[in-house]
Amino acid sequence: MSATNPLIIDVHGHYTTAPKALEEWRNKQIAGIKDPAMMPKVADLKISDDELRETIETNQLKLMKQRGSDITIFSPRASFMAHHIGDLQVSSTWAAICNELCFRVAQLFPDHFMGAAMLPQSPGVDPKTSIAEIDKCVKQYGFVGINLNPDPSGGHWTSPPLSDKHWYPIYEKMVEYDIPAMVHVSTSCNACFHTTGAHYLNADTTAFMQCLTSDLFKDFPTLRFLIPHGGGAVPYHWGRFRGLAQELKKPLLSEHLMNNIYFDTCVYHQPGIDLLTKVIPVKNILFASEMIGAVRGIDPETGHYFDDTKRYIESTPHLNAQERYMVYEGNARKVFPKMDAALKAKHI
Repeated sequence: MSATNPLIIDVHGHYTTAPKALEEWRNKQIAGIKDPAMMPKVADLKISDDELRETIETNQLKLMKQRGSDITIFSPRASFMAHHIGDLQVSSTWAAICNELCFRVAQLFPDHFMGAAMLPQSPGVDPKTSIAEIDKCVKQYGFVGINLNPDPSGGHWTSPPLSDKHWYPIYEKMVEYDIPAMVHVSTSCNACFHTTGAHYLNADTTAFMQCLTSDLFKDFPTLRFLIPHGGGAVPYHWGRFRGLAQELKKPLLSEHLMNNIYFDTCVYHQPGIDLLTKVIPVKNILFASEMIGAVRGIDPETGHYFDDTKRYIESTPHLNAQERYMVYEGNARKVFPKMDAALKAKHI
């Protein structure tokens, strides 16, 4: 598309409106951890295409049309990943089910949704165990990215930092397929951290700092991370991070991190988006709304939905048409080359 008429690509959408049968199956699976006789079979979950259509057409797709977005990169519900529940077998089965549903949605609405994979992570388990699911989702499902949980323990942070070689098997696979990872935690089971108001934003900030203190991108020059929710505290404290990098004798952040780390626009007020787009280079910002996600209400100060983030981009005074194109479309095509290839195959 063009700077005057860009595609609006939302890089952060979750299947939060999946049919109730999915949650009911999951509850049985959780019960089956303690009582194996209760453990359901995968075949017990029956969701028709018509049910999937109804959940999407009356929710995500309806709002996309109302708000003027075209394509959503769609992954399983983040808070439902809950990697701390059960063992690897539980997580593997659950991830496969959730990813298949997102694949089916993308098949039913190919002009509007592309998949990104949940991984079958589990606390203390070698990340190599996620490789088979990545292979399936990229090769068979045509997914364009993955979601990587840096804290499978659910708020207790028992895994090594993202810079540790513990994670390298996943990075090697990402480089092989040329796909990015959204660094996204799941439910917090630590009472100190509210899931969406604290744990998510803590994790975004933590992931950035783990990368800053390391030389990860020297080992993986083409590795790409999307840090959601506007980067947590990062843009607001940009001077702190620049200063810490200087104290640690790291290169300037523009060289050290900003060829590999990107931020989305899931920031739910105008001053926040204004700050994000002033502080962070425009080439590192990708449009997203997390719709339908953690914040679903109407802002009484504006009369508009908090998560209608396109309104904020349109109202940011210091972005020109070319820069808006980059945020809406251009940057997403670069960060998600498999999506770009799929669009070009459709002459889009």
